[in-house]
Amino acid sequence: MERSQPEIGSLEASLLHIVQDHQQATVRLHEQTEIAKKDAIRKAVRVSNLLVDSVNGGVEESFLIEKRIESEIRVLAATITRFMKQSDQWLSATHAMNTAIKEIGDFENWTKVMEFDCKSIGAAIQNIHKE
Repeated sequence: MERSQPEIGSLEASLLHIVQDHQQATVRLHEQTEIAKKDAIRKAVRVSNLLVDSVNGGVEESFLIEKRIESEIRVLAATITRFMKQSDQWLSATHAMNTAIKEIGDFENWTKVMEFDCKSIGAAIQNIHKE
């Protein structure tokens, strides 16, 4: 019986040692899993931040370009309005010039008619005076 007791104690010690090794391995595995999990979360947050920054950068650039385009549209609209007013002024001036030229033509025609009438009257007076 003495022989069987040391074997039982030795078996218990071995089993206890196996259980302790298993528990230690489980704890190490759990710690490694937690470290890997934290590392994966940190990397996922980093990737997420980079994606958001990338998208936001494009949105910000688009917003700035849109503001610049809107500003240029306002400038062009003001220029178009100014050109329209200037075109209307030129149109009025050319209309006034055309009217003046017509009046000059009418006056020239009137003077020719008057000259012809005066010559006709002069000739008639000379004919009367000769008789």
